[in-house]
Amino acid sequence: MFQFTTLPPLSLYVHFPWCVRKCPYCDFNSHAVRGEIPEAQYIDALLADLEADLPRVWGRPVRSIFLGGGTPSLFSPESIERLLAGVRARVALMPEAEVTLEANPGTVEVGRFRGYRAAGVNRLSIGIQSFQPEQLQKLGRIHGRDEALAAAQAARGAGFDNFNLDLMFGLPQQTLDEALADLRTALALQPAHLSVYQLTLEPNTLFHAQPPALPDEDTIAIMQEALQTELSDSDFSRYEVSAYARAGRRCRHNLNYWQFGDYLGIGAGAHAKITDAVGITRLWKVKQPRDFLATAGTAAALGGELRPGTDDAAFEFMLNALRLTEGFSPALFSERAGLPLAMLEPALTQATERGLLVQSADAIRATPLGQRFLNDVIALFLPEGNACSTGGLLKR
Repeated sequence: MFQFTTLPPLSLYVHFPWCVRKCPYCDFNSHAVRGEIPEAQYIDALLADLEADLPRVWGRPVRSIFLGGGTPSLFSPESIERLLAGVRARVALMPEAEVTLEANPGTVEVGRFRGYRAAGVNRLSIGIQSFQPEQLQKLGRIHGRDEALAAAQAARGAGFDNFNLDLMFGLPQQTLDEALADLRTALALQPAHLSVYQLTLEPNTLFHAQPPALPDEDTIAIMQEALQTELSDSDFSRYEVSAYARAGRRCRHNLNYWQFGDYLGIGAGAHAKITDAVGITRLWKVKQPRDFLATAGTAAALGGELRPGTDDAAFEFMLNALRLTEGFSPALFSERAGLPLAMLEPALTQATERGLLVQSADAIRATPLGQRFLNDVIALFLPEGNACSTGGLLKR
């Protein structure tokens, strides 16, 4: 039985489902643009969706907003300004709240970035993936090296001192030197944050159906170690599986996910996690943009809803919190999962005896060995009889 003494922090995720083109590795709810995007109609639908969800979170302040996709930067600054103004009119947004917008280098320039900043966006996440023209082509990206460089420079020119660059490694036939060259190019652009993650072949993607030739596991391990060393030497602290930040620049929105906070999710296919006095609710919206546009604000926009049991909630907490290099405090498990830590004792003991976790009064965290085999560590906490796979959940 769940027992919550306090409610977790609350964030807001907003999903924009359109892209110029679907990338062959992408398993997110994204759809290639065909014709003109119904910008005004979609902003109206998002605000109606938010209003329908408000009874679930009455009186709770929102600490961060993440505009993700898809490609939110396909929307004009004017549309983003109307959205954020509508959000502020409906929820209590905390002072100094982090507001992130994902941007594709092929869809932005400095004037557009200035417009986003004026609209209230204070953090950008730019999907670079690689600076190598051949790799960008293999990955199906619509931008080239020059556009990638220009996007980061435009972000800084527009006044963003807090921006993230996404990079991938383990790309088709990629060498160690190529991976390091990508990272060094990114570092020269002086981002505040870097997401550096391994390319994985996810189900329901073109790459899964037609796998490219990827580096072997030993090469991948060497790449990852070399990239981590380079980042550490450049004053970037690794605080999560794939996330590195300069001092004071950790992504607050993603930290709320990893620390098992709550979040509203609005937009086509968006997911939410909401805690109340008796348990946790997970819900998601209909995936197809046309269906969402037709139903937003009504019960028909809800794609599904469930309340995880205690075993599932405990597993979900561990799935998220063990991503953090610093781990989590025992008190945080009881606070956010609403459960006694004792229920994890058999799996914690097994993982500790195998050298995968370390425990103290202040923290439970993965060892370097545990970080390397994190999927195996998390699998120890999987509820008996649950065939859920952890593969792919550790991508970012």
